[in-house]
Amino acid sequence: MKSTMQDYPLTIASLYRRGREIFGESEVVTFLGDGSRRATFATVSERAEKLAAALKRLGVREGDRVGTFSWNNQEHQEAYLAVPSMGAVLHTLNLRLAPEQLAWIINHAEDEVIIVDESLAPALEKIKSQLTTVRHFITTGTEYEELIAAESGGYDWPELDERSAAAMCYTTGTTGDPKGVVYSHRSVYLHSLAQWGAFSLSEADRLLVIVPMFHVNAWGFPYTAWMLGADLLMPGRFLQADPLCKFITDERPTVAFGVPTVWSDVLRHVDANQRDLSSLRLVVCGGSAVPRSLMEQFQERHGLRIVQAWGMTETSPVAAIAFPPRGVAAEDEMDWRAKTGRVVAGVELRTVDDDGRTLPADGASVGEIEVRGPWITGSYYRADAPDKFHDGWLKTGDVGHVDAKGFVQITDRSKDVIKSGGEWISSVELEMALAGHPDVIEATVVGVPDERWQERPLALVVMKPGAKTTPDDLQSFLASRVARWWVPERWAFVGEIPKTSVGKFNKKVVRAMYAEGRLPVTELAGRR
Repeated sequence: MKSTMQDYPLTIASLYRRGREIFGESEVVTFLGDGSRRATFATVSERAEKLAAALKRLGVREGDRVGTFSWNNQEHQEAYLAVPSMGAVLHTLNLRLAPEQLAWIINHAEDEVIIVDESLAPALEKIKSQLTTVRHFITTGTEYEELIAAESGGYDWPELDERSAAAMCYTTGTTGDPKGVVYSHRSVYLHSLAQWGAFSLSEADRLLVIVPMFHVNAWGFPYTAWMLGADLLMPGRFLQADPLCKFITDERPTVAFGVPTVWSDVLRHVDANQRDLSSLRLVVCGGSAVPRSLMEQFQERHGLRIVQAWGMTETSPVAAIAFPPRGVAAEDEMDWRAKTGRVVAGVELRTVDDDGRTLPADGASVGEIEVRGPWITGSYYRADAPDKFHDGWLKTGDVGHVDAKGFVQITDRSKDVIKSGGEWISSVELEMALAGHPDVIEATVVGVPDERWQERPLALVVMKPGAKTTPDDLQSFLASRVARWWVPERWAFVGEIPKTSVGKFNKKVVRAMYAEGRLPVTELAGRR
């Protein structure tokens, strides 16, 4: 027996129409450093239609890839709407990639047109001769505006298959070549609906999108906001703590999204300066594990609630959110918020052992985390990776456990677990513990070779200016918080920790620096 329901396609084009027709007065606000420019959804919609017409005139057809190389701003939002709705594929390019990696990705995706921010054009100019498929570059500013102005009529939007490609992003490629993940119209639509409900968003919200629009489609929030009519606040290239706080004070966002390193900078800034963050009811933080100390300090000092969310490029990305379960006492709430999160509706999650057997959801059995669902990728674009998939599940590469309530706790990346004397040490737990020290700005931990134990942890730490804390002090601090045999013997105090293009600690680079003798390592006695 079949249902009587209509087979209505879930497409970005229908999402676009909803925002245009119902929420025309909502705003997209782009920060300029000393003020903002603003446009209504109605204006952005009209410009997106003209952009689609202009791209068609340039020869862009259904299925063609259109790249963007831009900050979070109004023009980028116009591309987010126009490109998928015309049947082309939006390919957001990572601004922070090395030139050779950026060229490789553009060629691999076979981008035909790239919309590039005026301030970023010199970076693309350097690799222009290496690009084999790009026919047109459109620079925002005068060229972009003339292109838009030349289109006077409407645009005949095509009927699209909801399973056709809508957008694509590449993984950051810290191990091997980057891999392309292609999102469908259906997956984007369902992911947007899931976020709308999961974060209790509404038309009354103003969403500050700090996470870059090149990083997993800004976690999907430009589409979620458009769907529900929430204002979009775009910080442009002003991602440092001082201008971000000014933007927050001026525009009064209610919800914000960004990685932990950004919010650590903001915390230090607001602690040292009088800044008003009171408009924010919620900060969604992800990209890497959020230190419990960061959440506690924001809540205690500034009344700001941070909740962490977990996902990856392959999961669109939101797969779990750390909202405490029903009935938790106020004093126990942080114990739950410090977890990786509970799987969202639409995502299934399990842990498996080395033989691929499903482990019990008992909150203790540790294995690799696997996920599946309507916005989880089932393959990579033009790349075979059989080791990343298992019986229809995505192998995340994260190691952890899950409990009967659906809460997952990641203890490490499988490639980052430190195997010392036959036992495992969690680099993530050591990092979280170090982050709780009042003199530590940030810290990362990697495994390095050891003659006796095969592998031992090395802690790389950035201290607050003027701090007198020593490695001995940090050893003592950790000894009361983790197993004594976990405490590192090797320490390096540095001015900055290498990071990936999306703000995560680049442990691959840290290991290479240690192997090449480029770190100021202090070696202490062990505490086993």
